[in-house]
Order: sequence, then structure tokens, then C-alpha cells
Amino acid sequence: MSTYKAPLRDMQFVLRDIAGIEEIAKLPGCEETLDVVESILEEAASFATGVLDPINRIGDKEGCTWKDGEVTTPTGFKEAYKQFADAGWIGLPVPEEFGGQGLPQIMLGPTLEMWNGANIGFANGPLLNQGAIEAIELCGSEEQKKKWIPNLVSGKWTGTMCLTEPQAGSDLAQVRSKAVPEGDHYRISGQKIFITFGEHDMAENIVHLVLARLPDAPEGTKGISLFIVPKFMVDDHGKLGERNDVTCVGIEHKLGINGNPTCTLAYGEKGQGAIGYLVGEANRGLEYMFIMMNAARFSVGVQALGCADRAYQHALEYAKERVQGRDIKPGSKAPEAIIKHPDVRRMLMTMKANIEAMRALAYYSAASLDFQGKHPDEKIRKQHRAFIELMIPVVKGWLTENSIDVCSTALQVFGGMGYVEETGIAQQYRDVRITTIYEGTTGIQGMDLVGRKLIRDMGSTATAVITTMQKTHKELEAYPELKTIADSFGKAVATLAEVSQWIGMNAMSDLHKAFACSVPYLKLWGVTAGGWMMAKAAIVSAQRIAAKDVETPFYEAKIATTKFYCSHVLSQGAWYKRQIVDGSSDVLSLTEDAYELDRKLAVLA
Repeated sequence: MSTYKAPLRDMQFVLRDIAGIEEIAKLPGCEETLDVVESILEEAASFATGVLDPINRIGDKEGCTWKDGEVTTPTGFKEAYKQFADAGWIGLPVPEEFGGQGLPQIMLGPTLEMWNGANIGFANGPLLNQGAIEAIELCGSEEQKKKWIPNLVSGKWTGTMCLTEPQAGSDLAQVRSKAVPEGDHYRISGQKIFITFGEHDMAENIVHLVLARLPDAPEGTKGISLFIVPKFMVDDHGKLGERNDVTCVGIEHKLGINGNPTCTLAYGEKGQGAIGYLVGEANRGLEYMFIMMNAARFSVGVQALGCADRAYQHALEYAKERVQGRDIKPGSKAPEAIIKHPDVRRMLMTMKANIEAMRALAYYSAASLDFQGKHPDEKIRKQHRAFIELMIPVVKGWLTENSIDVCSTALQVFGGMGYVEETGIAQQYRDVRITTIYEGTTGIQGMDLVGRKLIRDMGSTATAVITTMQKTHKELEAYPELKTIADSFGKAVATLAEVSQWIGMNAMSDLHKAFACSVPYLKLWGVTAGGWMMAKAAIVSAQRIAAKDVETPFYEAKIATTKFYCSHVLSQGAWYKRQIVDGSSDVLSLTEDAYELDRKLAVLA
């Protein structure tokens, strides 16, 4: 069984040379970042390997158990959570005034990757604390901030995001949970499903952030409000009181992430309703919840990246150890490790190239979270805000879809042994599969990218990012040794620009046609933005090699990996263009009845 080992060298490279952590350290409140970044990476890697990895397999095999409304997490999870909370990992990016460490958001890139690479089932719990903290910090009253945030930061309490109902999955306009005013609070009634860590035994209290409707609320998404609904009531001094009317009526039995309890919660099942407190203004709940949702979507992209890297590590280790077959050269007789086989090398390179591109894009995007929030120039804050809004669906959608492919390829390296649970690689494949579904399916991310991010602003943000990519292409052309990379990247950027314009033009006359291939368009953005990151890496590497850097082998490998990315991944852009430009009309060419014609008996003459 492979042990997770954090890719610290590549993480350092991306943080410093691609994402620009040194520039982030110049932002107000981030001045000490460079002094602690190395120690944080090392300590996080040690925690991931030493504490989270050993219980990853246990979490998958044991799963969570439910009895009489109570959920018991797998062996070791409760103890690991206490260590995680005591070490201060939950409060990494939270302002110091609330008990956090006040570090920049970019540090969530590598730390989230490590937690999820080591144990995705566990990592889902504390991940939601950060979203709850941010939502209350930005939208809650001063009293709510003081009452709820410090204990969420310390990990003494955990947070949830309660959106989905049996009849309301992604269509939150169908939410039916009710909130009836009663004095200084509200009575919440209804049912929520698929609630991650909605009930567990790892912390003394759970703070549910719940979407519900007031009696006079308008129909649709404009009539939804956000409420804080604690598992146990909390008095003005922070002391826990009686159990609130929130009951876990069951947990799901899932394909993967079995260490994570996915709960069905009933509010108000025992009486008048669970006591809840309105966050912000009435009927603006969905707007507030999107704060948590966007943070969660970014985190899920990084979560998938962690799973993919773990699968790659496992496959690489196996390929070095598994002796099978002989060299294809004539006269070869001795059996050899399968890493010598050309097709295994192709699979390993495919995984490595995609992972490095995904990591760079995720961390680069995380850097924009810091610039949008802390840069003193409003114009620059606005630019980064637009960039991260464009990239959120790409990071969530492309990284997750890509990571499933990586995990599948890793299983393929194992051959038949990969299909056997004992090797552990099957768990990675099962665990990662959920990432394209929760927090908005890939189809929803594609619609978001096309509708809200491309069409709504007439393509101005997309054009600005593409223009920046073109500048990187010009930089590449200054290095003769990077000519093949420059040629491939230039063509890819031109394709992205052409397809973006095509979608924008067609949206004016036929929205269905514009949306029909929104997922291929999202993937086109992903492979091109990934190529952009790899191009940046190649430029830095060429400079370091020319300077005879002591780590020249690392930089040579980076350039070789970038060339592979260009020929095997970036080249997919032409295929996506064909799907979108030539194939969008084909998507809707059949009537609904036509899908069943092959199952109907023909009328013979």
C-alpha cells in the first residue's frame, strides 16, 4: 500500500515562480508570509503523511455508522481531527482577530492538496469550516461574528452548508424549507439531503448554514434567506445548552469518500421547528451562500488534484516495482519493471503533465483571491476579482474531470491488480468520482462559464485573459529551445479566442446552440490555461538552466514535461473546437422520442 508523500519541490516551484508568492508577501497583512511558507509546507506534509494517510484506508473500509440519529466516524478520525484543530490548520487564512493565523489564501492551494491527497474523506470536514467562517465574516452581524466564528476557527465546532432538498438539487429555486419569525429568532422546518458532515462525533457542536424561505418571501431564488442553525443552542457566554430540533435521519451509502458522513437532516421534526438566526438581510440567502459555494468549488478542484497526485504516486511506485514482460528490443531476455515499457511511460507522462498543469492553475488562481481582497489599488482588485470569477468554474470543472482521467489511468498502470481493492488504487478512483458532481456538476460549471462569465460581460474578461496569454506566447518566442512549445501554445490560444468569439456571436441568436457544448468549452479553457501555466514554467526553467542552476535536472524535466503536455494535452484544443463550432447543432438534433426508436419493434411490410 502506497504512502502519500507531498510533492513539496513542485509546490515550492509553483508558489514562487508561477503564482508569485513574493508579490503576495508585499500585500498589507501578508508581510510575514515568506518567513513561514517553508515551515508550513513541511509541517503540513508531515501531518498529511503521519496522521491523515494512515487512517485513509480505515475510513474507506469502515465507513461511518448511523444509529438513533447519531453518527460515529471511522477509527482514528476523531483523534486526527483534534490534532488537526489543535495545530491551527482550520484558521490558516482567517484574520487574527477571530483566532486565525491571517495567512494569504494562496496557502490553501498546497495545504488543501495535501489534506485531500492524504485523506479526502477526512478533509471534507474542516474544509467546510472555512466556507462557513467566510460567509459569517462577510455577511453576519458583529454579534454573530463574535459568537460563532472563533469556535469554528479553533475547530471546537464545525460548519455545514445546507442547500439541497429532495426536490431541489441544483435548482435552488425549488427550496421549500420554511423559516417562521419568533421573537429574535426563527423556527426552521424542512429537510436537507447530502449534507457533508451534517452529523458526526468529532466536535462538540455543528453550525448549520441553512437556506429557507420566510412566510412572505417571493417565489424563486430571490425569496431564499440564510440562517445559522446550531446543533446545540449557545448562550451569550458561548456555553452549550439544549439540543436544537435538528435530527440526522440517516446517512448515504456511497461509491467513495466513505470516511465522510453524508447526512439527511430533518429540521423541526420534533416540535415547532429548529431555532435559527437570520444572516444578513432577508431574501439574500442565495447571494450569501454563493460565498461559501465559490470557496467550496475552488476547494473541490484542489481536492480532485490531491486525489490525482496520490494516484499518480501510487502508479509510479508500482511501475518501478512490478516486473512484467521484456524489452521490445530484439534479443532482450531478462524480465524488467514495467516502467521501462513505452506505453506505461506514456501513461505516467500523461498523469505527470496534467497534474503539474492543474497544480499551477489552481495556485495561480488562489493568488488572485489575495490580490482581489488585499491589493491597495481598486483597479487591480477588480481585475483579479474578474479573473477568479472566470476561473472558478474552470478550476472546479476541468480539474475534477481531468483528475478522474488521471485516477483511471493510474488504475490502468496496475492492470488487473488495480481492479482489486487490496492494492488501494481503486479507492482513489472511487473517491475522486464525486468531485465532478457535488458543488455543481460539470454541466453547471460549463453553463456558469458561458452564461455568467462569457456572455454576461460580452467576453471582456475572457478577452483580457486571452490577451495576457498572448503576451506569454511572445515571451516564449524569445527562447529558441522552446520553439515547439511556443508554436503549440500560440495555436491553442488562437483557438480559444476564435471559439470564444463564436459562442458569443451565436448566443445572440440561439442560446441553446451556445450552451450545447459548454462543457467542451470549459475543457478548452482548462487545457489552454493549463498550457499557459506550463509555458510560464518552461520560461522560468529555461532561464534557470541558462544560469547553470544547481537544480538543472528539475528544470530540464519541467521543460520535457511541458513539451509532452503540448503534444498530448494542449493539442486537444483542435478537437474541442470541432465539437463546439461544428457539432453544437448536432447535440439537439434528435427529438425526445427519437432516443427510444432503437427499442421499438419495427413494422414489417
